[in-house]
Amino acid sequence: MLYLIAPLLWTLMAVTVLLAWRRGGGAERAGAIIMLIASIMVQLIHLILPVSLQAYALLIDEAALAAGFLLVALRYFSPWLGVAMILQAIQFSLHAYYLIGEKDHDDLYKIVNNVNTFAILLIILAATLLTWRRRADLAAK
Repeated sequence: MLYLIAPLLWTLMAVTVLLAWRRGGGAERAGAIIMLIASIMVQLIHLILPVSLQAYALLIDEAALAAGFLLVALRYFSPWLGVAMILQAIQFSLHAYYLIGEKDHDDLYKIVNNVNTFAILLIILAATLLTWRRRADLAAK
C-alpha cells in the first residue's frame, strides 16, 4: 500500500497543476506552480545530494515553499492561502524537528509529510474549483 502513495501524490499534483492552470485564477496558478517546483526540488535533493546534506536542503526547500506562498498571499490576498501556509508551517516544523533531533526519517515522518502534502494539494484544488465555479456563475448572469 505504501508504494502507491508517491504515484497518487504525483497524479494529484498533475491534476491540480493542470486544472489550476486551465481554470484557476492567478493565486491558484501561482500556488500550484510553486508547489510543483518545490516537489520537483525534493526529488532532485534525494537524487543528487548526499544523505548528510539532504535534511538541510529539504528544510531550505520547505522554507522557500512557505516564502512562495507568502508572496502569492501578499499579491492576491486569497483566503485559501492562509490554510496552505499553516499546513506549510507544519511541514517546515516537521523537517526542523527531525533535523534538530538528528532523527532518521521514520514512518511517522513519511506519514505526516505525505498527508500534509496531500492536504496542501487538496486546498489548491478546492480553491481552483471554487474559482472556476465563481467564473461560471458570473458568465451565466
